Amino acid sequence: MLNSNEANATQPLPAAEESSHPSSGQFAMHQSPPSMWPDFMAGQVEKPVRVLLVDDDPHMRRVIAQELMADERTLLVAQAASLREGRKAIKHHEFDVLLVDLNLGDGEGFELLDYLKSVRPAAEAIVISIMENDDQVLHAFELGAAGYLVKNSWFGNYPQAVLQVANGGASITPNLARRLLQRFDHGASASAATPAPAAQQSAGHEAERLSQREKEVLRMVASGYTSVEIGNQLQISSLTVNTHIKNIYRKLQVRTRAQAVRFASLRGLF
Repeated sequence: MLNSNEANATQPLPAAEESSHPSSGQFAMHQSPPSMWPDFMAGQVEKPVRVLLVDDDPHMRRVIAQELMADERTLLVAQAASLREGRKAIKHHEFDVLLVDLNLGDGEGFELLDYLKSVRPAAEAIVISIMENDDQVLHAFELGAAGYLVKNSWFGNYPQAVLQVANGGASITPNLARRLLQRFDHGASASAATPAPAAQQSAGHEAERLSQREKEVLRMVASGYTSVEIGNQLQISSLTVNTHIKNIYRKLQVRTRAQAVRFASLRGLF
């Protein structure tokens, strides 16, 4: 298994300079890249978001590693080049976000998404792939992925994607999101003429019992807002938002945000 040393990724990060701005108690200043980052968000200099990278392409690993380590808010803890190495890395390393290629030399990244749920259920996952295949995207989301990035079109944005999912959001290109929504619309039209199995009917009845607040939260989740952002807009705490999300999961009989959004779209809840 390749570790971050091989990508020169373990060099100590420079400490962030304190802001001279009057609101420096609310924001952390970063020089690489120059930006302001609220101190209540995941990804602070003293506690960066930890990333595990699994890709069988050494050039791609090097590019992504350099981007992650250039941003003080993200930290590459380890790399792996195959399905077998990926399993070992997931088991032996503490991390917050998994970046995984779908096409590994000895298997598919889907297997690691499934393995991740049982070994590190609190970790998020982002798929990186050479192509934007709608069926693959849907399958990745069904397995719990929170993002899907296309190689060669996402350079310079891997830290951004990691930070987005680490803070409860999703990372997906606008074009792909639009295509998936169109598929949901077509699926909803087709399902309206087809009787649902008993389990789906049960979930449908539960969906009808979603409160107005829960529907509001679900719409904002579908729009990519984090729990903190939803709380700020609705003027409730992020803990209350997460409670609403858990209730939504229970009522819709789903386990991830992506599954909840897909179910809601098919049932016409938006």
